[in-house]
Amino acid sequence: MPFKKLHAHLLERLELFSIEIPTPLQKTSIPVIKSGANVYCTAPIGSGRTTTLILTTLNKLKCEAEGNAPRAIVLVENKEKALEMYSAFLAYAKYSSLRVYVGYQELHMDVQKSEIFEGIDVLISTPKTLHKLFLLNGVSTSQVMICSIDDADFLIQKAEYTAMLAITQSIRKCQYVIYSERLHPRLKRFEEYFMERARYIGVAAAE
Repeated sequence: MPFKKLHAHLLERLELFSIEIPTPLQKTSIPVIKSGANVYCTAPIGSGRTTTLILTTLNKLKCEAEGNAPRAIVLVENKEKALEMYSAFLAYAKYSSLRVYVGYQELHMDVQKSEIFEGIDVLISTPKTLHKLFLLNGVSTSQVMICSIDDADFLIQKAEYTAMLAITQSIRKCQYVIYSERLHPRLKRFEEYFMERARYIGVAAAE
């Protein structure tokens, strides 16, 4: 079972939330993501995509704080989804030393820069906001190990697509995991830029 091979802290949180059996997506994707490969995960809403993202991200960071620069980046579409993701991460990171930070366009850049500078492990943001932070030298990418995109269908929009490409040019080699309902041709095109040798994991909607 994929859950049994996760960090002990995550197993405790899963038990607290009465989550015992992985979904088909989690059963298939967690071992592949843990291997360090770039992965496209396509599955319908309700298949456990967001939980998979959180579990694999925190497991990669061994559920403990380290250094000052972010080691994981999580990208979402907008402020609302950023705050939802932040709350979900806090539920699993609770009682660990991990530092999770959320930034979005409506929050002043100088505020984000100063708060990030204090030290974080997981940075949740939107592509446009993160790109602005990069341009302002507001965040270091030297320690980034994994970058995950939740509900990535929004990246087919030109502005978001362009921002995503710019972000990946600012990050040294790291693992990328893209979660979406379907594999849009524009998402697949990322394989030419940063999703090298990507693995494809698809789970169909239940009948």
